[in-house]
Amino acid sequence: MKITETDLPGCLLIEPRVFGDARGSFFESWNKAAFAEAGLDLQFVQGNVSTSVRGVLRGLHYQWPNPQGKLVSVLDGEVYDVAVDIRRGSPHCGRWTAAILSGDNHRQLWIPEGFAHGFVTLSERATFVYQCTAVYDRVTDAGIRWNDARLAIDWPIAEPLLSDKDAVAPFLDAIAIDRLPESIA
Repeated sequence: MKITETDLPGCLLIEPRVFGDARGSFFESWNKAAFAEAGLDLQFVQGNVSTSVRGVLRGLHYQWPNPQGKLVSVLDGEVYDVAVDIRRGSPHCGRWTAAILSGDNHRQLWIPEGFAHGFVTLSERATFVYQCTAVYDRVTDAGIRWNDARLAIDWPIAEPLLSDKDAVAPFLDAIAIDRLPESIA
């Protein structure tokens, strides 16, 4: 597998080795030993799958306390995936990175604890998969408004389909400091 650090330290683009022929393709989406050898000694405790139609934007989500690291990928379709460093005290706080993830390119994005995450579906339909380092905790579930001007995320859509919760999520500057993750660096 090929691992490339994004412009946000710790947030990694992962490209697995894909073996294909006339029947289709095969790749390992997760191998504990291989990831540990590459410096990612991860312990996943929950796996999730969501499906979305074109124009659905999910996010920007995070948990604090009880943060989740996420290994995200797309099985079918295509999404524009975004990670935002929201760790107070981080020199990169408020910065974001994005990648196109699709069932065709097999890319994965490692989103470390302390980052908010979201994606918008670019294809007619997408099946999104993510492995988490902590279980979902409704009490610590939080979000940031997708179109926060401070973040200035270059979303490839102007009017996404949003959940009621995401439509009214607060802007980053309106979130109490103790409700944001702390930087450990």
